Amino acid sequence: MKKIFLFAFGLCALTMHAQVADSTKNVYANSVEKMLNNKPGLGIGGYGEVHYNQPVYKSTKDIGTLDVHRLVMFLGYNFSNKTQFVSEIEFEYAKEFWVEQMFLQHKINHYINFRAGLLLIPMGIINEYHEPTTFNGVERPIIDNKIAPSTWREIGFGLSGNIWQIKTKYQLYVVNGFNGYDANGGLFSGSKALREGRQKGSKAYISSPNFTGKLEYYGVKNLNIGVSGYLGKSQSRLYNNLHKDSTNLIQRADSSIVNISMIGADIRYNLKGIKMTGQLYYTSLGNTEQYNIFTSKDGKYNDLGSSMIGYYAEIGYNIFQPLQNIKSELMPFVRYEVFDTHHTVVDIITKNTKYYNTIITTGLTYTLIKGAVLKADIQFNKSKADEKYSKVLNFGFGIMF
Repeated sequence: MKKIFLFAFGLCALTMHAQVADSTKNVYANSVEKMLNNKPGLGIGGYGEVHYNQPVYKSTKDIGTLDVHRLVMFLGYNFSNKTQFVSEIEFEYAKEFWVEQMFLQHKINHYINFRAGLLLIPMGIINEYHEPTTFNGVERPIIDNKIAPSTWREIGFGLSGNIWQIKTKYQLYVVNGFNGYDANGGLFSGSKALREGRQKGSKAYISSPNFTGKLEYYGVKNLNIGVSGYLGKSQSRLYNNLHKDSTNLIQRADSSIVNISMIGADIRYNLKGIKMTGQLYYTSLGNTEQYNIFTSKDGKYNDLGSSMIGYYAEIGYNIFQPLQNIKSELMPFVRYEVFDTHHTVVDIITKNTKYYNTIITTGLTYTLIKGAVLKADIQFNKSKADEKYSKVLNFGFGIMF
């Protein structure tokens, strides 16, 4: 954890001399936000990516996998300069269909927008900026799968905006929470963390509201800093048709929920071809002892941890930067990443060292032209329970328009 803080401190120190005047260059916008800024009328966009993943072992030969990982279409309609609708429709693995975003936005004034619908939870970078041309590596960072379960979206409403005077963007939403317990039992565990609990706007239910928000500061040249948070309880179907005087049933339902407090911090720095990115997630989980006992199977306690952590630091350099009149980019990069879903545990379970993983990813991102990239990398992954790193070669391409 110290490494990520040293990384963030180093970036800040490098930019203390910078001018504030050019800080607007660091106002990041994803595809949906760009559509919201278009003129009245219909808006269309999209992105897609194809992956090839090949495990590499010295002693055995293994098959690789080929996957049309995502094909996404953005459809929106700006009724006026104030009232807009946007949607993100995704096909995954060439067969699954999902709606990833769908919300109505109304501008109250220059600084405040009201949003309602299926919203992206504003945690970290990737969950909002996940188009394949916006990040290095064929696969998204692992912590945005294991700790923050991207693509993470739920139904809710709230406010967003940009306060130009203090160079700060903000988001604040009320949403439904994770499904932590249903007819299949408990959905959280040490191996899967919270990921299986995403409701994704598909017949979602709510037993208590959750809150999420983010601040992005871009007031220093070449630098963008984000702080995000998520607070609430998991949802449980045991609260349905529950009489308020049923003390035993209420206690039973209370044992099926988990208190969730997640904080995130991210930093992006760009200067003359150098691109540095850092990110940290820390999640505190409450009521896990009761939850692990209540969701036991075959006489064995569930193993959800009481806190989780994940972080990475990445650096890349566009080697075409010194060359004039070249619109393409070739960026070698390296990313060091750590996550642990058993950062702390309650007394009734033992820390599982398989849940502490270190991942090193290094490779090339070749931007043919804005909106089209070729990617290649190799990932080294090792848990504390392993003696050696496992290796996977990844190749792919991505487009965005």
